[in-house]
Amino acid sequence: MLTVEKQNYRGWPNSWLVSNGEIDLVVTGDIGPRIMRFGFAGGQNFFKEFDDQLGGSGEETWQLRGGHRVWIAPEDPVMTYAPDNAPCKIAVRAGKLEVTGPIEALTGLEKKLIVTMEEGTSVEIVHQIRNAGDKPYALAPWALTMMAQGGWGIHGFPPRGTHPEVLPPSNPLVMWAFTHLNDPRWTLTRKYLALRQDPANSQPQKLGAYNRHTWGGYLLHSELFLKRYEATADPAAYPDFGCTFEMFTNADFLELETLGPMTTLPRGESVSHTERWSAHRPVRIPELTDVVMDRVLGPIVG
Repeated sequence: MLTVEKQNYRGWPNSWLVSNGEIDLVVTGDIGPRIMRFGFAGGQNFFKEFDDQLGGSGEETWQLRGGHRVWIAPEDPVMTYAPDNAPCKIAVRAGKLEVTGPIEALTGLEKKLIVTMEEGTSVEIVHQIRNAGDKPYALAPWALTMMAQGGWGIHGFPPRGTHPEVLPPSNPLVMWAFTHLNDPRWTLTRKYLALRQDPANSQPQKLGAYNRHTWGGYLLHSELFLKRYEATADPAAYPDFGCTFEMFTNADFLELETLGPMTTLPRGESVSHTERWSAHRPVRIPELTDVVMDRVLGPIVG
């Protein structure tokens, strides 16, 4: 049975626990919009939390905090980092929880998360961005999930083929200036991209890719978090040289990110970006090879 209950979550008194008895998540209305927890009921939190920032609010600058959030792409050192430290509006409607942040002073944008928990371990997260400013705004919605330390991020490439039977390119694989493919945290196979989160390695790493049926997973202590996004356009419509998915890590967390296509929002208009989450256990991947990952992840990803 679905329950939605208000509670104090780690110093934030205006937080809401959504549970169906098998999985649960926590949204806080004291800052955000943010989802700070997701996992099996009573189990580990898949998401990273910065303990020294929990329960805080009202800061003048953007705070890491952890959890899941919605941003705007392409990344801008000022506009993307608009603070989300003020109270949000919470509404519970027919099994959906809606959390709406205040209009950002820097951007004129209003951000909203709509959470719908389904049966089993599935959740739909709709990210909405509304232009409440006085001029059009060019952006792409960007959904970022900070994962807890010590796991593996895994992304699947589009279907592979052979030469010369399949001649057109299938997808971009995008690098940043700080991307180093000889970093031992990376594992690239024919079908998959994997990145290990290492608390002892502070060097940032990031890669991006395009997949019409985008998915990213995070394996943590034999439990798998999976997020999916269905691309609505070809790579040319997406930011960062055509990315629907990006994966980033440093010593503190690993981030699974999906992106929507670029759009120019007229004044008063909104754009939506939908992810579907699920949790799975037990999941064990003894070797990061195509054979093993096909066998383990194939039935989960489909």
